[in-house]
Formats: sequence, C-alpha cells, structure tokens
Amino acid sequence: MKSAVVLLAGLFAFTAYYVYLPLPSTVSEPWRLMLLDASFRAAQQSCNLAHYLGLGHHLRILNFIIGTFDKLNLQYVEQEQVKITDTQFDGVEVRVYEPAKAEENLRRGVVYIHGGGWALSSTRGSFYNNLCSVMAKSLDAVVVSIEYRLVPDFHFPVQFNDVLHAARHFMQPEILAQYSVDPGRVAISGDSAGGNLAAAVCQEMSQDQNETGRFKLQALVYPVLQAFDFNTPSYQQNEFTPVLPRFVMVKFWIDYFNGNREFAHSLVVNNHTSLDVGQASSFRDRVDWTSLITPRLRKTYRPVTPTTGRVEILQAIPSLLNVRAAPLLAEKQVLRLQPKTYILTCEIDVLRDDGIMYAKRLEDAGVEITLDHIEDCFHGCMIFTIWPTHFSAGIRTRDRYIKWLHENL
Repeated sequence: MKSAVVLLAGLFAFTAYYVYLPLPSTVSEPWRLMLLDASFRAAQQSCNLAHYLGLGHHLRILNFIIGTFDKLNLQYVEQEQVKITDTQFDGVEVRVYEPAKAEENLRRGVVYIHGGGWALSSTRGSFYNNLCSVMAKSLDAVVVSIEYRLVPDFHFPVQFNDVLHAARHFMQPEILAQYSVDPGRVAISGDSAGGNLAAAVCQEMSQDQNETGRFKLQALVYPVLQAFDFNTPSYQQNEFTPVLPRFVMVKFWIDYFNGNREFAHSLVVNNHTSLDVGQASSFRDRVDWTSLITPRLRKTYRPVTPTTGRVEILQAIPSLLNVRAAPLLAEKQVLRLQPKTYILTCEIDVLRDDGIMYAKRLEDAGVEITLDHIEDCFHGCMIFTIWPTHFSAGIRTRDRYIKWLHENL
C-alpha cells in the first residue's frame, strides 16, 4: 500500500512538472492552456518516437491523431442553417459553405485557408468546419475552404499552387455567379500557415494583369510570413510558450521545404542569414524589426545577426528567401497592390512580430491596414472554440475577426 502511494505521488509530481509552464499573468484560463500544450507536446513526442522506431513519418501519425480526435468532436460543430458541399476547383479539393436561407441579393465571398504548419489539420476537421460554418452564417457569405495537399507527402510550392489554382477558379465570373457571390465583395483569409498562403496568393494575383477578379480584402490571423529572422522580439520572448515554441516553428519551415533537419539549430541562431551570406543582404531591411515594430514591443531585445554563418544552408534550401513562401520579403511595389488588410496578432506567439512587421510595411506602402493586437491571447486560439478545447480567448478573437469582415466586406 505504501509503495502504491509513493508511486501515485511520484506520478502526480511528474504530471504536474510536465504540464506546468510559466505563463504571462495576462493569460486567461492558464491551466486550460497548459493542459492543451501538454497534450500537444505529448502527441508530438509520441509521434517522434514512432518515427524513430520506423513506424511511420511523425507528421502523418500526428495528423492521424488529430483526425481521430476530430471525428469524435464533429458532433459539437455548428452546421445549422449552412449547406456544406465537397467539390473540386481546378483539381483542388475544397469545401464550400453556403447559407441555407435563400437570398435574392448577391452574397459576400470568403476564400479561407486553414493553418497547421502546412502539414496538419483539414478543412473537414471539427475546428475549421466549425469556424467556416460560423463565418458563413454570421456573414451571410459563401465560404470556400481549400484542402491543399500537406507535408510530408508534398512540399513547397505545391501548397501555394493548390491555393492559387483554387482561388483563381473561384474568382472567375461564371463561378462567382454560380454561387451568387458579388465579384466586388470577396476576401481571402487564413490563419497561421494558412495566413502565409493567403498573403502569398494575394500578392501573386494582385500582380497578374490578366486576373478576372480582385480580392476586396485580405484578413490574416497570426500569419507566419518570414523565415529570415528567428530572433525577432516575439521569437525571443515566446521561445518556449504554447502552442508553438520557436524550435517547432523552425522545424515546420524545414519540413515545408523538404530540407535537412540538421540545419534546425543553425536556423535558430540565424546562421542562414549571417552577414557573410550574400543572398540575404537585399532582404535585410524588409525584416528590420528595429524600425518596423514599436519600442514597447521591442523591449530590451537585441538583433541576432552573426558575422559568419553557414552559406550552405541557403544553397541547400534556397526557398527560405522565396517571396512566395515568405510574403514579408516582397518588394514595396508589390505591397502597394495589396487590398485593404486586417492582421490579427497575439502577444503570446512567436509569430507576433511577423504580422506586426507586415502591417507596418503595408501601411508604409499606402495600404489601408487594421492591426488587431490582442495582449492576452496565444497562437492558434481562434479555432479553439468547441469542447473540449473551448477558450474564451478563442471566442473573443473569432468574434473580432468576423466583426471586421462584416463591417468591411
């Protein structure tokens, strides 16, 4: 009996140690966030072990776990008053959400791209199914959610091309007419890696004079926009915070490009963009956070710019500086062409400064910009609105995002 008590106490202590993370005092529902983060870490570590044992690629296994959870969770998804159709746009799988209520006037349209590090989640999963259903109902809009192909089976630029082809297809006059969508009231949007794809595709389509349609708005939710500097103040400040620690984000980038994970530690210290790497010099001012973000957010953090680094990283993974993968690196004349933009950023997020820098560069280029920075929220919070990952922060960010779309689209 005594041994059982000691074992139970030890197990409890280990669980508490594993779950507990120091979080800023501003975080709402901190223990719920710790439990979410611990669950995700445990799943990732289990998948890494399975990968090491040769049981399958860790990302495929992790996506299977997420998919299994989604199947159990779909009963909680809001789908009332929304017609959901799975189809293909130019060979790309999409899920279309249409308000079931008949409407004589043309509706708004939203092209939505889900997040997940270009490797995880799905339009059909409970989190994004719920989000897009709520958007369609709240905005009385047709929402097209794009099921782009995922890492590790496909790598950049496949994801970019999937979104580009599907978006171009939807923006054709005859397709918009088929769904009763007003050509002048269509937005492109996405969160995290989906925000990356939305921004990149919006840039691409804005430059093509042969495009039949133009997006009225873009709305980016905690987007990942650059792989140039992994030591921005938000990367330094939130190095170990949930749900996206810095090292995990670096590995997502490497996997996106099908690169060698042995480069991960070098990327963390910016050895790929050191001063002796000539390819990086022309992009440096576009990611200069010392001028692009405010002193309040810079705090006492200092730039990490090594004098010497590893030139071979960019030789092996040149896409790290590809504008289609890293929209923050775009030239000013491209930024001038972008539509009115909403960017939501969270304080507790390594990607906070990506969004803030992009907002400042767009504003400097003359684009009308709304930067919605939320002090007590964390990366990914907007999709965590249904049981058992229900966060008040998720409801709040989702409502602010939808409110902006409602008022501007």
